[in-house]
Amino acid sequence: MFAGLGRAVLLSTAAFIFFLPAGAQAQVVETSSEAITVNGILPSADRTYRVDTVKVGPLGDKALVDTPYSITVVPVNLAENQQLQNVRELFRYIPSVQGENIRPQTRGLQAGVVQNTRIDGLNIAATTDYAIEQFDRIEVLNGLSGALYGPASPAGTFNYVFKRPTAKPVYAVTLGYASDASFIEHADIGGRFGKDGMFGLRVNLLNQSGQSYADGSDLRRRLAAIAFDLHASPSTVIETNFSTYHYVGTGFPGTFSLAKGVLFPENLDPSRKGYGYAWAGDNNVTHIFSGRVKQDIGADWHLSAGALYMTNDRASTVPTLTITDNAGDYTATTVTTTFSLDKVLSNTANLNGHVEIAGITNDLMLGTTGFTWKRYTPFKTGAITLGKGNLADPTLFTQPSLPDFKDRFHAQSTTQQSISFGDTIGFTDRLSVLVAASQSWIHARNINKTGAITSRYNDDGLSPTASLLFKPRANMTAYVTYADSLQQGDAAPTGAANAGEALAPYRSREWEVGYKVALAKMNLGVALYRITRPYAFVGPDNVFREQGHQRNRGVELTANGKLTRDLDIFAGVSYLDPKLFETGSVATSDKQILGLAKFTFDVLLDYHVPFVPGLTLGANMNHASRRPGNYTNTDFVDGYTYADLDMRYQMNVAGRPVALRIAVNNVANARYWANIAPVGQNGYNSTDNGTGTLGAPRTVRASIEVGL
Repeated sequence: MFAGLGRAVLLSTAAFIFFLPAGAQAQVVETSSEAITVNGILPSADRTYRVDTVKVGPLGDKALVDTPYSITVVPVNLAENQQLQNVRELFRYIPSVQGENIRPQTRGLQAGVVQNTRIDGLNIAATTDYAIEQFDRIEVLNGLSGALYGPASPAGTFNYVFKRPTAKPVYAVTLGYASDASFIEHADIGGRFGKDGMFGLRVNLLNQSGQSYADGSDLRRRLAAIAFDLHASPSTVIETNFSTYHYVGTGFPGTFSLAKGVLFPENLDPSRKGYGYAWAGDNNVTHIFSGRVKQDIGADWHLSAGALYMTNDRASTVPTLTITDNAGDYTATTVTTTFSLDKVLSNTANLNGHVEIAGITNDLMLGTTGFTWKRYTPFKTGAITLGKGNLADPTLFTQPSLPDFKDRFHAQSTTQQSISFGDTIGFTDRLSVLVAASQSWIHARNINKTGAITSRYNDDGLSPTASLLFKPRANMTAYVTYADSLQQGDAAPTGAANAGEALAPYRSREWEVGYKVALAKMNLGVALYRITRPYAFVGPDNVFREQGHQRNRGVELTANGKLTRDLDIFAGVSYLDPKLFETGSVATSDKQILGLAKFTFDVLLDYHVPFVPGLTLGANMNHASRRPGNYTNTDFVDGYTYADLDMRYQMNVAGRPVALRIAVNNVANARYWANIAPVGQNGYNSTDNGTGTLGAPRTVRASIEVGL
């Protein structure tokens, strides 16, 4: 019903816009290219993808050039112009990030399910699909941030920012098409009303359905997202959000796993029938409710507090093809996911203030952040074997008897809360020091089918950070940052002598040196880093404990802005050297980590054709070097390079802005492994050959966006 109603409303709105009252005839209005270069459908002073400010947890709003961290912000207009459909597709434009069919992570480190990912600064579960249409931008802080955000893997912090009501009314309708027969309708409507714009409303409605690139696939996306603001006074703002999203993706290639000694095969066609099944895939329903209060206390002090509740209900029947030999024989299984429901209740509150004493400035912060996270497991679990086949002639399996994913019990509960405090001390206009720390408490328990608690976990600790910042000029910052971050320890697996035992929290450490420049038309950045973290595994004595360490070091380069008057760039380059040590085996120690490419880059170029106002030609190139297929580095998976091309034309029709977009992704139809990942969440298992997922083939997307 929702799909039919949504499509009818959107199509009716589009018809109303084009067939105007009084028989008004549509006319193309000639205007300058700058005037009709838009951020989505809204006029924008800067047609590039630059974002100059970002909210850095309890530190508050900061100019990007003044932050002692490597931070990338991808705005909504990039997502709209490239016709992206989910957050995972956006991560391809950030070379330091791995986010293709895995939990998002940076700098080659495994992320937690909840600890590393947030919406508006509030923790969420990362193990589901998120529609990009509801977000204004995606912010990624690379590396350790436990002093600001609490205990987490050193895999970075990902913050998705909801769209909010704007002073200028928003009214945009998009009708789109994607290969092979997927149709999209999206409405983005909002504005302010009431006395002095006291109230604000922003609504995003989305419907997509049809077959995607895989033969027999079905892709359905249904979103309703509502943001409401109340400006109760000039110094008080109340923000609320509601989002419900239903994602169904079936018939796509599943996950590929390898038996011991088997190599990753080459040139598999992701569109081929038999690598996925029409009945198998993901069926996820995500509900989000959140609210936030922002209060100014005079000119120099600001208080904000918020809470978020989300449920992520998923029925995952994605198949796993375990390749058993190098001839391509495999065994197919399904229902390998342990949990079918996550509930997250998260909170945050921050107080920021500015004080100047004897010519020394102090930007003070005091904050708290945390969450309660509950996981539910079906009573009936365990992989279902479908049968055997061969990659050269894959077998189509019929749907087996699947478990009731809603017949489940409360299996895990984790509570985490942190108090952060810090000060940015400005000695001069050029020299400053940031010192901050968080004290955190972690409580966890595992519960069996009868409701009995089988194991408990209680611990606490401090995560400090310190940065030295030097500004040669007002638009430049050189910095050195040290961070020491806490992370919840792993539990010993079944089969270990100490099965179920929870290890003490891990401590990761990072040094980062960087330099940022904010030019008039270009932002540039470079960061060098070294991260070390412990890892645990089952040793020869069959005891699971912390025994080795991982060291990742690398360099990141970024450029965002105008190369010339007519040529814009959004680009990044990453070099990563990830290694494991003290693995207990000469074969795996001091080796490159499974699945991680040493060299990656992504370059997006937009050329605004000067002699055709409103016409933009775009090209994006993405590259990753070869990756180890196992921990002994005896098998390497080929790297890949693919290119996307797009064309956009923006104009006024009968006084209304219109944007026409067409994109061809993976133009050369390259066949590649988009992701190689370890099986274990802590990133290491001495017998692990990893799992792989295939990259999408050549696809076409086209859309028309109309606004008022």
